[in-house]
Amino acid sequence: MTDKNDFAISTQNLTKTYRGVEALRSLDLKVPRNSIFGFLGPNGAGKSTTIKLLLGLIKPASGTGSIFGLDIVNDSSAIRRRIGYLPQNPKYYCYMTAREILRFTAGFFYNRKDSIIDSRIDEVLMLAGLNDKADRSVKGFSGGELQRLGIAQAQVNSPDLLILDEPAASLDPMGRRDVLDVMRALKGKTTIFYSTHILDDVERVSDNVGILNRGELVALAPVEELLTASHSVIYDIVMQGESESLESRVSAQPWVSCVRAVTNGGCTRWSLTATDEISAERNLLRMILGEDNIVVKEFTRRRDELEDVFMRVVEGECNV
Repeated sequence: MTDKNDFAISTQNLTKTYRGVEALRSLDLKVPRNSIFGFLGPNGAGKSTTIKLLLGLIKPASGTGSIFGLDIVNDSSAIRRRIGYLPQNPKYYCYMTAREILRFTAGFFYNRKDSIIDSRIDEVLMLAGLNDKADRSVKGFSGGELQRLGIAQAQVNSPDLLILDEPAASLDPMGRRDVLDVMRALKGKTTIFYSTHILDDVERVSDNVGILNRGELVALAPVEELLTASHSVIYDIVMQGESESLESRVSAQPWVSCVRAVTNGGCTRWSLTATDEISAERNLLRMILGEDNIVVKEFTRRRDELEDVFMRVVEGECNV
């Protein structure tokens, strides 16, 4: 039997209600130790509520939760000593240097005369790739550098659990890459629990994924298991012509799980999920080309990606 102490985070029927509305409903979540866990969901799904509950910033209406076996309500102070937290939009005094900011934060966890502070600050600056900018005012830092500083700040107390709220949401591709590099460097050294909307990043760095929708956990699995569970094949098709009746006929086929259609500039793009690869190969293109008023511009097949799984689970139009 698995014990809750085997997990960094464990919740049972965790529920939060605001003015009679359940923002989080009976959450049963398990986050393995030393894993990178991607916490996904559309806006309003309950991700931020979950993070606030784990941090002890709000109390649950019912249910329980623990971090390393410590109760999130009764042991909140002890939990905070073992975690690091990066909010979605961290704020700094712009006149301070990165080193000064880290020293200020370290003062909450170490004796200010403790010799370990300097070595720990140097360590996290190196980890975040900011050692050459340590004594510069953060006023001139880029968005990616500020986020890396935020991760360094959250790491200064050598936490067993790092909670990141949308760490790359507002960053350009270079900034996102910087943040992912830091997360990879931490893999195996601590548990990382982070919320995000960027599904491509989740595939790159995460071990496990939880998908939240309308306050309910609708998927919880290792990334590879989630990607292969549906045994589905995705076809991207671009066509010209009236396709509504064709879409209805194709969607009705037993080997078709769902068709998402978008029309733009006179062309219709389908993203079609097939649950039976053989039937799709035999029939799909034949059905489309059998329409005299349809011109096929593109027809490609690709593997199931996390975005496809996410959309099917959240929209409820296809089964994983």
